[in-house]
Amino acid sequence: MAQIDPRPFQAAYDQAVAKKVQDEANLANAKLDLQRLADLATRNFTPKQQVDTQRATVAQLEAQIQGDQAAVDNAKSQLDYTTITSPLTGRTGIRLVDQGNIVHASDATGLVVVTQLQPMSVIFTLPESQLTAVQSALKAGPVRIFAMSRDDNRQLAEGTLAVLDNQISQTTGTMRLKGTFPNQDHALWPGEFLNIRLLARTEQNVVTAPSGALQRGPDGYYNYIVKPDSTVEARPLKVGHVSNGAAIVADSLAADEKVVTAGQYRLQPGACVAANSTAAKD
Repeated sequence: MAQIDPRPFQAAYDQAVAKKVQDEANLANAKLDLQRLADLATRNFTPKQQVDTQRATVAQLEAQIQGDQAAVDNAKSQLDYTTITSPLTGRTGIRLVDQGNIVHASDATGLVVVTQLQPMSVIFTLPESQLTAVQSALKAGPVRIFAMSRDDNRQLAEGTLAVLDNQISQTTGTMRLKGTFPNQDHALWPGEFLNIRLLARTEQNVVTAPSGALQRGPDGYYNYIVKPDSTVEARPLKVGHVSNGAAIVADSLAADEKVVTAGQYRLQPGACVAANSTAAKD
């Protein structure tokens, strides 16, 4: 992404390499001398002390080369730091410095912001009352989540729940969750506002009614049911989960019965209706 002037670091690296080459040459020569002295010592033509001294010289040069290698590695690291690469695959934003600017390791702004787009993580919250449902869903396997548009009318992406936070906020009474989306089509964008839906369980073979059909009275939910003679009756409803414009109705509504979804304030039991209606879905 960027390169800092490498010339002084390149010179230091070249100097360290040259020093190592020089010491390697001295070591090679010292080993030859040691071999000659050892051959002479076997025939008593040279003192043993001289052989031991030469062997110590070889050991010193070997240690010197190890130090040279450490210096080479350090110089190479400093030189590599002059080429700044991204630690992840993503998209760069607007650069924060221009060519020729002086930068420091302590600069708070940095050079450029890199954001990972694939995959993308989203952090959202749920009421603490949903903790048990989420935990049960996690025990059953991967939990599907859906990213919805701001108006909650369009699904942007589907992903999975990755992390459930280990504590509940005492201030808001909510728990934080983190979801991961593959985001292959870049439908999600960093910093975007989303509505997240979490599929905790799937209800099978239940009767649902439009949420707009629900009315709340002093004894709970009720609605006007359209009878075969086109008159209406008020019937109490046992309402379960409400989501995405539909409510689960238990034991109080048949799948083929019709409900009133609008204009309830003008109705009373026995009133006759003549409007387009939608049968409750099974």
